[in-house]
Amino acid sequence: MIVGLTGGIGSGKSTVAHFFRQLLVPVYDSDLEAKLLMTESEEVRLALKKLFGHEAYRGKALNKTFISDLVFRDKDKLEQLNQIVHPAVRKHFEQWAEQQKAPYVIQETALIFENGTQDHYDSIILVTAPKHTRIQRVMERDGVTESQVQARIRNQLPDGDKTVLADYLIENIDLTKTKETVDRIHEQLLSKTLL
Repeated sequence: MIVGLTGGIGSGKSTVAHFFRQLLVPVYDSDLEAKLLMTESEEVRLALKKLFGHEAYRGKALNKTFISDLVFRDKDKLEQLNQIVHPAVRKHFEQWAEQQKAPYVIQETALIFENGTQDHYDSIILVTAPKHTRIQRVMERDGVTESQVQARIRNQLPDGDKTVLADYLIENIDLTKTKETVDRIHEQLLSKTLL
């Protein structure tokens, strides 16, 4: 069974993913794997150089600042970047999932509903948190300004729109409650795999 784990920036997807890993559920971190593919996949590297020019890389390292500055100002460039990276991540995830020996696996990914890929999953877990909490978390984590976080949030669907589309909801404010919710969802997913 394939489960999607999603949520807006700063909602705490990584924290929830960690709790599932503690339950020995295989979790695929799409952001991490995308970064690895942008550095290690020759096919992706060539496509990015074609899109952004040779400045996209400094030697073998991805020039993240250069690319981020471009795509946050130009929605077309962001869309083109996604059209290169998302299919590569999807293919890599499918190969990874086939190798797992667990009742279900989780793909942690930020933009399931935004990309219209909800049909790829048997169930979807949405992680939410109040907007001010999310902004504070991202400012502390990434060392960015409130307006930079707000710009990123604007590129994502509002939680209200996603809540009606998700199968499970985790409000990630209190870690003890979050862990209890993860445990409950885990039991429900395991029972689904037995049907």
